[in-house]
Amino acid sequence: MLRTSHTARAPRVSAWLVIAGAAITCTSAHAAEGMWTLDNLPRAALQSQYGFAPDQAWVDHAMQSSVRLAGGCSGSFVSPDGLVLTNAHCVVGCVQGLSSPQRDLQNDGFVADARGEELQCPAEELNVLRAITDVSGRVRAAAEGKQGQAYVDARNAEKGRIESECVGDDAAKTRCDVVELYNGGQQHLYRYHRYSDVRLVFTPEYSVGFFGGDPDNFNFPRYNLDAALLRAYEDGRPAQVEHHFTLEPEGAQAGELVMVTGHPGRTQRQLTVAQLETVRDVTLINTLLWLAERRAMLGQYGRISEEATRQAQSDLTFTDNSYKVVRGQLQALLDPQVFAGKRAEEARLREGVDAAPWNEVDAAQVVARQLAVPYMLLEQGRGFDSRLFGIARTLVRGAAERAKPNDTRLPEYQDAGQGRLRQTLLSSAPVYPEYEIAKLTWSLTKFRELLGTDDPLVKSVLGTQSPAQLARALVEGSALADVATRERLWNGGAAAVDASDDPFIRLARAVDPPARAVRQRQEAEVTSIESRAATQIARVRFDKLGTTVYPDATFTLRLSYGDVAGWEENGRAIEPFTTMGGVFARNTGAEPYALPRRWLDAQDRIAQDTPFNFVSTNDIIGGNSGSPVINRDARVVGLAFDGNIHSLGGNFWYDPTLNRTVSVHSAAIIESLKSVYGADTLVDELLQK
Repeated sequence: MLRTSHTARAPRVSAWLVIAGAAITCTSAHAAEGMWTLDNLPRAALQSQYGFAPDQAWVDHAMQSSVRLAGGCSGSFVSPDGLVLTNAHCVVGCVQGLSSPQRDLQNDGFVADARGEELQCPAEELNVLRAITDVSGRVRAAAEGKQGQAYVDARNAEKGRIESECVGDDAAKTRCDVVELYNGGQQHLYRYHRYSDVRLVFTPEYSVGFFGGDPDNFNFPRYNLDAALLRAYEDGRPAQVEHHFTLEPEGAQAGELVMVTGHPGRTQRQLTVAQLETVRDVTLINTLLWLAERRAMLGQYGRISEEATRQAQSDLTFTDNSYKVVRGQLQALLDPQVFAGKRAEEARLREGVDAAPWNEVDAAQVVARQLAVPYMLLEQGRGFDSRLFGIARTLVRGAAERAKPNDTRLPEYQDAGQGRLRQTLLSSAPVYPEYEIAKLTWSLTKFRELLGTDDPLVKSVLGTQSPAQLARALVEGSALADVATRERLWNGGAAAVDASDDPFIRLARAVDPPARAVRQRQEAEVTSIESRAATQIARVRFDKLGTTVYPDATFTLRLSYGDVAGWEENGRAIEPFTTMGGVFARNTGAEPYALPRRWLDAQDRIAQDTPFNFVSTNDIIGGNSGSPVINRDARVVGLAFDGNIHSLGGNFWYDPTLNRTVSVHSAAIIESLKSVYGADTLVDELLQK
């Protein structure tokens, strides 16, 4: 899961840090830094290093074969009938939403033996990129001469108009996002085909998809079948797709050029030094402490019973994962060499140019630090860790925002995103009352602790009740677990929501004004200043380097390239492959190294020398989970699911000597489906027989 474990040692950097993240090559392998947009691929570097020059037909095919899972992962079409390959950890939300105490798909696994057995995910959405258009001029003109909140409002309004024009009257099948690249230096419109009917086809048992659990997280060697299959449907039938990848049964080979096409979530490689200091000193520390305590709370809840363990299982897994990622990022930014390198990089960029943009960003960090905790608790909702509260906030804000003209709404409530918003709101995934109470009790306790008992909002929210008393009263008194109730309130708009006496609706009403206020200050006094300055800094970067550098990740489609290669550490060679036989040698029978019965029974049928997991020098980050690893013939040779310990600093830089992507080998996917799960029909479809 693009997550970390192994040692606590932070990656280190030195003189190889170069201005603006320009491409770096490695003496031991053709490692190449960069998550490149598909309309600006480093063709010259690919040709020089690999003798590979993808033409436009290759790029278009890769673009339209790649898939984004709207919830935060990547995938790819692997058959003309809409079959999608992604990670098992990317479909956890779908699987848990389909599970119950009587039918635990998460731990027992699931295989649809026929199309009619495929299960519709409660709230999954797939996006396929169709076109990229530069709209920088429109956005720039709309905000010209404006500052503060006026600047934010003007940009948001123009983006909303552009997105609405793009979607038109086809919101059911079209999604459009205006994406900022180069920290605001460019704005591009991404138009997607939208699939809102997504069905589960295959997921392995949790103990196989997450084999090794927390100890092996961000580690290698690995032995994970972190693979799953979904299918996109349209009009009640499997989607017929023109572009799809073909699975290569032989899989990745040592030293081979491999490319990852996926949707990396976010990097911060082009932040100023002052911004990185805020990230290090405030953002990461606050987040790390919150995750550490949440992890303890979830673990305690899971010890109540087997059913409690099942309810908290995925939340605990991803909280563990996030904790390790954030801890690794913090350790990396605490390394003095990192900041020495970043300061030198920034000094070279600032040489001979006006320092005003950097000075403005420096000043904005004072406000950013002041707002960090209230923004986290109120606008990000961490003071109210409850699915029911999230539903109530969507209803309350949605009622207020949808009553406004589209271009004056908060961006997330504009018309272009209504389809996804409604789909998530009306998800049929079950709500577990005792689990909601446990999470809410803990988060309300943190809310009081961090803002203070005498804070007016804390007093208003809690009144004379303890966090535990209020949490139970909220959950037991609410009807929002009922999908029909949510739908009635959503469809009824402001009148219906205003008339509701649901306790979570009342809470959302009370919290909304102060949450909006802290958001407005953040946007007017921090975000707008950083954005305007970033546009100016981007122009400096373009003047000096042009578009020979890649933009920071933005959960948009990117391509990274590299080699299948291990690495050397402390005089020891780390080989690039593991085999399926190795998972049986690693099996202890105790979690997290306990194989399920189905795998133990299949041991003699499995070709033990089949490659299982492998590493490559591709530059990826969270969001790339589920990305196809393809060769120069655009055939799938692997499935990216993680990084090694040294990739933890990938949010801020790329180290070509040590950073590695960890992937499931395509041969292991085929062998598992065939020899363990008896899914011959799926194997034939994957091999397009």
